[in-house]
Amino acid sequence: MDRYQKIMIAHGFLVALVGMLAGFMLMFNMLGGLEYWPGTFLEFGVYGTTEGWVRAHTGGLTNGMLTVLVALVLPKLELTQRMTALFTWGLIYCAWTFTAFYWIGNRSDNRALSIGDNVFGQADWLSVIGFLPGLPSVIIGPVVLFIGARAAFRAIQKD
Repeated sequence: MDRYQKIMIAHGFLVALVGMLAGFMLMFNMLGGLEYWPGTFLEFGVYGTTEGWVRAHTGGLTNGMLTVLVALVLPKLELTQRMTALFTWGLIYCAWTFTAFYWIGNRSDNRALSIGDNVFGQADWLSVIGFLPGLPSVIIGPVVLFIGARAAFRAIQKD
């Protein structure tokens, strides 16, 4: 149990770090570069939209902190060793694939919301890279959260 908690905490902090880096990308996108002295800018562009970077920033921080939070309550869930492993790696997988989706979707013409063309734009190779790894997360995420909720209710009944 302790090892799984530490693994989740480490991955959670790394996902949050990537979310924080997206915050810098948001700032660079909004300002058109980096202000290195008051009123003096190093001008450069970054890919994506302001809205996309907001999503990457807040989504990454939220997924990272959720992973850390769940790690801290893991012993209270009283899961079996096998279920703890499934729960841990499932949540970590979701956190990383959603994070990658935010970054890649911000670069893809169709926002990596589908493999093919959609209302946002044409598909490209980034669409596939952003969409496919996250697709299992659409199932894994709710399943992991259900496992956690069920375990918490079972633990309450034991008390």
